[in-house]
Amino acid sequence: MAIEALNAVSSAMIESSSVKKTATPYESQQKFADFLKDSLNGVMKTEAESNSLTTKMINGENVDIHQVMAAAQKSGVTMQLTLEVRNKAIEAYQEIMRMQM
Repeated sequence: MAIEALNAVSSAMIESSSVKKTATPYESQQKFADFLKDSLNGVMKTEAESNSLTTKMINGENVDIHQVMAAAQKSGVTMQLTLEVRNKAIEAYQEIMRMQM
């Protein structure tokens, strides 16, 4: 009898957790905007770290050359990725604008 009661409770919990609330268009836009802002802030942060390490190395401070090169590569890769994503977004927008209604 106790087992049956647990099954009833667990099935009710599964049914209630499987129902997902759909986000409104405004909420989706805000989440996407926040994601873009966070991503761009991350790119700016890696660029600033790279510049800081490079400046320290130029000034003769004790900085490991491997850290400087790794930071420069990371900065370059994140910037290249950002540019490629931007280019793809622009291409998609242009393709949508070319569509006939």
